[in-house]
Amino acid sequence: MPSILRRPRQAATSWVLLAGLLLFAPTPRAWDADRMAPSAQKQGAKAVAGLRALQAVVSTSSDLDERLRLQAINEFFNRRILFRDDLEVWGEVDYWASPFELLEKGAGDCEDFAIAKYFSLVVAGMAAQKLRLVYVRALLGGPGGSVQPHMVLAYYATPNAEPLILDNLITEVRPASRRPDLTPVFSFNAEGLWQGTGAQTAGDPVTRLSRWRDVMFKARAEGFEP
Repeated sequence: MPSILRRPRQAATSWVLLAGLLLFAPTPRAWDADRMAPSAQKQGAKAVAGLRALQAVVSTSSDLDERLRLQAINEFFNRRILFRDDLEVWGEVDYWASPFELLEKGAGDCEDFAIAKYFSLVVAGMAAQKLRLVYVRALLGGPGGSVQPHMVLAYYATPNAEPLILDNLITEVRPASRRPDLTPVFSFNAEGLWQGTGAQTAGDPVTRLSRWRDVMFKARAEGFEP
């Protein structure tokens, strides 16, 4: 197993290497209400109800400190959405859903959770530069368990800070040093791709980013901005 799984104290260092050298600037709330309601209606009644619930969470959490905001959005999706693989939900091996597609289906995989949390946090006033979608190798079942590709959302309070991890596997937002079961491989957001410290066993970044561009286009059409 990679050393990050054996020595939790080194986990934060590996995650920080993904953060790059960007300076974080305040981001205006990325919420286009005129587009959101019609977009949700096109998806269906569950998306409309989901939008209303999400708007309530965003409204109540946008003035909270960022740690509480992360927790509110993480809990919203972890409690509302069931984990299901893409074949079951979409009939495809790998499909990246937009936030309203996810809310309408009520089910999605780890990528869909991370994507929806990313856009929802930006809507709630979080600086997009602080957020990274991170492909990881996840050790499931404890020592001796299986290692699976997985995606989480990472939040960096500052470029060199230890990140906090938002994960559909657990509802508590934890620092990377408390997630020794996760080995970062590569991360990305609307601004680019950052290489991790492990081998790229979770997927080819070029292929994955093409899907990311597609889902950004869908999210923007729904009224979200990255």
